[in-house]
Amino acid sequence: MDVALWIIAGLLALVALAGGLTKTFMPLDKLAQHDGAAWTRGASPTFVRALGILEILAAIGLTLPAVFDVAPVLVPVTAACWIALMIGTMITHGRLGQAKLALVNVVYLALATFVVVGRFGTTPFTA
Repeated sequence: MDVALWIIAGLLALVALAGGLTKTFMPLDKLAQHDGAAWTRGASPTFVRALGILEILAAIGLTLPAVFDVAPVLVPVTAACWIALMIGTMITHGRLGQAKLALVNVVYLALATFVVVGRFGTTPFTA
């Protein structure tokens, strides 16, 4: 179970890092051309960049606290925050009629839930 939790947290961290780097560093006009980022057309640049930075921080929070054994409780806390982000993302994609993208976010939400339950309950780092 521990290995599965590490793998899933790592995969979620990669997803968060990719999304965060894209939102933080890609020119917004280029980002808005992609179907998955259509929501950025109506968002302020500051909001998009802030969301990107939060996703980069999520990537860090899903892995590094446990890797360095410094406040590893931050891993499930970050996963819980990722769940909240995925709920907002699903709502946004749903409003834009992007059901396939919303379903991808459901998968990310389920994986994050697995990490939360696993690290707070069945397989905490302190075990």
